[in-house]
Order: sequence, then C-alpha cells, then structure tokens
Amino acid sequence: MAEDKAQALSGPDLRRGMKCDALAENEPLLGHFEGEPVILVRQGEQVFATGAICTHYGGPLAEGLVVGGTIRCPWHHARFSLRTGEAEGAPALNPVSCFNVRRQDDVVRVDGKKAAGFRVPCPLNPSSVVIVGGGASGVACADMLRAKGYAGPITLAGDEEPGPVDRPNLSKDFLAGTATEDWIPLRTREYYESIQVELITSDPVVRISPADHQVSLRSGRSLNYGALLLATGAEPRSLSIEGADLPHVFRLRTLADSKAIIAKAQRAGTCAVIGSGFIGLEVAASLCQRGLKVSVIGQDSVPLGKVLGKELGRFIQKLHEQHGVRFFLNATPRAIREDRIELGDGQSVEADLVILGVGVSPRTSLAESAGIKVDNGVIVNEALRTSAADVFGAGDVARYPEPVSGDQARIEHWVAAERQGQAVARSMLGIGGVFREAPFFWSQHYDVTIAYVGHASSWDSCGIRGDLEKHDVCAIYRRNARTIAIATIGRDRLSLSFEAALEQGDTAALEAILRDQ
Repeated sequence: MAEDKAQALSGPDLRRGMKCDALAENEPLLGHFEGEPVILVRQGEQVFATGAICTHYGGPLAEGLVVGGTIRCPWHHARFSLRTGEAEGAPALNPVSCFNVRRQDDVVRVDGKKAAGFRVPCPLNPSSVVIVGGGASGVACADMLRAKGYAGPITLAGDEEPGPVDRPNLSKDFLAGTATEDWIPLRTREYYESIQVELITSDPVVRISPADHQVSLRSGRSLNYGALLLATGAEPRSLSIEGADLPHVFRLRTLADSKAIIAKAQRAGTCAVIGSGFIGLEVAASLCQRGLKVSVIGQDSVPLGKVLGKELGRFIQKLHEQHGVRFFLNATPRAIREDRIELGDGQSVEADLVILGVGVSPRTSLAESAGIKVDNGVIVNEALRTSAADVFGAGDVARYPEPVSGDQARIEHWVAAERQGQAVARSMLGIGGVFREAPFFWSQHYDVTIAYVGHASSWDSCGIRGDLEKHDVCAIYRRNARTIAIATIGRDRLSLSFEAALEQGDTAALEAILRDQ
C-alpha cells in the first residue's frame, strides 16, 4: 500500500489554541502545528499531542482508536504512546513526534516538540545480545533494545542480502509495480551503524551452543551472548513433481525472489500460481496488475475457505475473476512443463511463469541441533522463552501458547512476528511479561483489504454481517460459544476495537462490540 505520506493540513491551528471542552474524552482531534498535522487527545485533565501520520504507511491517526495510553492506526494497527510518541507496537518501528501542551484556563495550546526519550530503568542487562535472523522479529527486537536504553553489544545475524526488508510488500505493491524499491528496506546498514548494531548478512549462524552461550558462524567466527533470540523464520515449500526445478518456476520469500519474478514477468504472457492461500492470491493480483494472464491452481474447493470461510472465500475468488484470474480448484498439479502445467485430471494450464505458493516450513534445524525443544516450530512459553536458558524464540519459527484461542500456535504473520520481537527485547531487559498481543494481519487484493484479528485454526460457526458487494463486512468466527477471531473489510474501527478487547480478555466487551454489527 504505497500511500502518499503527505497529509493536507486541516482543523485548528494548535499554536493559537482551542477550547478544552471541544475535546471529547479519548477521541482524537486533528489540527496542525507549524505545518505539521497533529492530533490532540484528552484524558481527564490531561491533554496529549502527537503527530497525526502513522510512520508505517502514512495512515491517519485521527481516525484511529485510543486505548489506554496509546493511539492506534486504523490501517495496520500500529500503536504509539500518547505520552512520548514511541512506536510501542508494530508494524510501525519509528516514533511519531510528541508535543508539549500548555493549558491556560479553558484553552489548550501546542507549544513546541518534546525531545524523544523512551528509556526506562531496566532490571536486567545482558552482557551481549545475539539475534539469529534478519526478518521482522530480529529487526523489532534490536530496535526496542536500543530504544529502552540497552547499551551492550548487539549482533543481528541474518543470511539474506541486503538485510532486513519489508517482506509483505514483496507480494503486494512492489511485485505489482506500485511501490519502488526504496520502500523495501526496513533498516539500512548505515542505520545499524548509527545505533551500534552489527549487521551480518553473508556469514550465517551454523551452530548454537546453549551450554557455552555461544553461536558459531559459517566463517568460523564465534559470538558469545548473554541473551539470544532465535528468529530464523520459515522457508517456502517446494513440490516434488516433475519440472518443479525448471528455471521459470519461482518461490517467493526474499527481495531477490521478488525481483527475479518481476524480471521474468516482463518477458512472460501467462502465469500460473500453484496455491490458493493468501500469498498465492496476492501474487496473482500483483501480476494481473502487470498485465499477465494469471491462473490459480488450488487443491481446495474454495480459495481461503479454510481460513476465512466459504462465503468470504468465494467473494475473494469472484473479485479475482473480475480482474481476469482463472481458477482451477480441487486440482492437483502433476507436472510442470516449459509453457504449461499438467493437472492430475488431464487439464493443461498455460504458464510461461510459475509461482509456488504452497506454504512454508519453520526453520528449526539450528534449534534441533542445539537440543532446544522443537515441535512444528521452536516451542516457547508465554514469555517467548525456549527450553534453553537465555534463549528466546519469535516470529514464524516460534510456537507459543496463544492466550485468546487457547491453541499452541505458530503464527505466520508479519505484525505478530514484529510484536514478538519487541516483547522479547522487553523480556531480555526485565521489563516484559506474558505475551498477550492479539494476532493481526492484513491481505490486499486489488482495491480490497482484509483485516483479520485473532486466531481461529478451527471454528464451529462463521457468521457474515454486512454487505460483501459494498465492501462493508465483518466475518465472526466462534468456537465453543466464544468469539475467537473476526475478518473485516471496510470496518477499521471495529477491527481496532475487537483487537483491544481480545488483548484485555474482556468477553463482555467483545460481544458488545459485535452486537450491533
């Protein structure tokens, strides 16, 4: 979603001030100060002022939700401290500006910016921190450690050039050609130098020794740690069928993968995506926007039916069909040829370009070799600690007790991975606790964005409220008479409110939020 980060100024000039009684409790009011959009939020006798533009993709915080001491973005649920502007919750990593507010009688005025400062007293101080994995969790962990004042050595050891990237964009805007490559890096090497984090991208970790508190790199170099984060992520699966290794067959995980697909797409006329999950359908939408004739091959009868339910899944299928995508469902690919895919039922699908979107597997080999407990991911407890002392796990590789659904879950979502990385940083410093963040992800299909909150690996009922054709809908997933997840289109405030209630474990609030939907 490569949105214009500029936002026209509107509302009152907050340098001149405004009546305090014009501010409704916990309702953001948009104004401006010295050419910058600013929101005011009143909580009792206190009034807070922060920048009005989310630092993730430029979302309008004035349309967001105030929860406790935070303002939350309606687009992708980033959260910022009203008191300091700190990016407390991903997907935003950078803070918003925070302003001094002066109150005189019944008038409040913004009176200059506050100096940024997010450090707090931390009872723990690891001798050094090593982060294995340069994805969402690793980046968020390193940032949070430095934000909270940790001054010890940090090494971020990945195995992917050019370093941390905004992975969701690889199947969305960048692949579609609506976002340029300068949107893709999450953090640059220069940034890490500025905060004194050593970034390693071409010398991967090959061994972990929990007994020695040491990791070994492929080059033979050893790194000692006081605390270690395992954030090795997941690896795209392949297919064991004839032709799966042909040069026009791609998987999508890295920036290099996305660029290779784009290069091939510029010379191709037809594309087949094997897999009808979120990544496969996002790729289909992106390549349609590049003018390719796209087909999707899926084993299920309804795309995304197992995740979103049949009604919402059929809506997404229809949306893609309206853009020219052909679906081959209940289908199994038998062989990949240079210009087509042969299916098990004898059908043939044209394809100069083939994308495999058949899921991912957690990268657990390092943990297994180190004797760390593994079962469909690295097993972690409610504080994201592994079975080894001073070793944490986060992101796609981690399987943790998800508190809302009660499942032992491995969540393959970008925002969840980042928030877990942030939580691990706090735990390393002794200021963390139980990880209770509600899983959230978004999926973009042309002009439709689905926001999903919660975790429903299975459900007893899926109720649809609203109007799918008007792109104004909420799907509610229940198990054992409890609401455990919702998916929304065009209902950002509902999505935010539901997320907050899930985190607080407030069942009554959940049902009250959904009652009038």
